[in-house]
Amino acid sequence: MPSRRDAAADLELRDEPALLYEPVRYVLRGGGKRLRPVLLLLVAEAFETEPEDALPAALAVEVFHNFTLVHDDVMDGADQRRGRPAVHRRWDTGTALLTGDLLLARAYDLLAEAGETTGADPTPLMRPFRRMARRLCEGQALDKTFETREAVSVEEYLDMIDSKTGALLGAAFELGGRCGGASPERAESLREAGAALGRAFQIQDDLLDLTADSERWGKPVGGDLQEGKKTFLLLRARERVSEDDVSADARALFERAAADGLAPDEIDDARRHMDRLGVLGDARRAVARHTDAATAHLRRALPGGENGTAEDGVAKDGAAEDGSAEDDSAVGALRWLIGKMQARLH
Repeated sequence: MPSRRDAAADLELRDEPALLYEPVRYVLRGGGKRLRPVLLLLVAEAFETEPEDALPAALAVEVFHNFTLVHDDVMDGADQRRGRPAVHRRWDTGTALLTGDLLLARAYDLLAEAGETTGADPTPLMRPFRRMARRLCEGQALDKTFETREAVSVEEYLDMIDSKTGALLGAAFELGGRCGGASPERAESLREAGAALGRAFQIQDDLLDLTADSERWGKPVGGDLQEGKKTFLLLRARERVSEDDVSADARALFERAAADGLAPDEIDDARRHMDRLGVLGDARRAVARHTDAATAHLRRALPGGENGTAEDGVAKDGAAEDGSAEDDSAVGALRWLIGKMQARLH
């Protein structure tokens, strides 16, 4: 098994046929923050599972995530991924589809291996993984549907987040717990923590796209509005502006944004209107609310939390709920990372 530092990039693969395995290596060596596997490993460690034993499950989640990115790029016609040509641009669409298929198959192989390394029954590991796969497909279908639908509600958008970002994070949390023998009740709380964190993460991403410093953000501010993406901000703005009799100009601006996107010189006006309508404040409160929900679910799920008992055999002495220096290293690191994800400073 490769080391944790380069586990995804160094995953053992065949050499031939090169048309298949070269793009697979290209994808896995493309970098990325590796947040999902790190979260899985931290949860597993909190349940006293050695990180090396949980590593195959973490790799399964990361490899699966990369499979979705390859196929998403094909569906979206994206030119780049992580600063490099997308697989279907560097090779061709057929090769990209085949590359994604192999990554999917490899992810299931790794998940089966996780059952062997942790000594866990592989069936409870497969169940959340299959659920994640189904929900991600549903979420991607919803996302594509929203592109051409004129009317999309904020609640529908949140449901889509739950099926994409939330499903993947929820599976990472739950699989980490199941690698450590978490009870069904704790596994459920872990999955709910991931779903809540997924909402917080995506809404924060939507917010930063409009409010972040351009240099620090690494891409044009207001890019979502320029592309006409139906984000939390735009959908909430359309709701608010329909209730505001003095916002004829803002109403026209947001309707045009949803239909065709905005020009770069219109982004400042859109931001000012959203601020006046309270949309930016709504987004910040939603991020805080969903992050608090994720933390509460984690407190119930993790050893030493609300449900922790001596019978579990894994409660930690001196564990601090705020992730302070007294906290267990895995739990403290997990809470620290969630805080970083909320602030998008990672």
